[in-house]
Amino acid sequence: MGIIMYIIFGALVGWIASMIMGRNAEQGAIGNIIVGILGAFIGGWLMNMLGSTGVTGFNIRSFLVALAGAVVLLFVVNLFRHRGARHHAA
Repeated sequence: MGIIMYIIFGALVGWIASMIMGRNAEQGAIGNIIVGILGAFIGGWLMNMLGSTGVTGFNIRSFLVALAGAVVLLFVVNLFRHRGARHHAA
């Protein structure tokens, strides 16, 4: 995929993942793009670990793989944010 397609794909994936995880109002467009692109790498890595293919282009399977990776990324980020907030409050 070309760079423009990565940006569009990342923005779409990141936006949907942020809505699933309840963070849509916090991220903004650049955050969605970053989350979507990193999610594609994480989802691809996870699929490779399971013996399958990762992101292969602009298709529904790749979208779902990237979305799963983005949700995992946001979940982990939320864990660290909440843990850090409790640590500072104590």
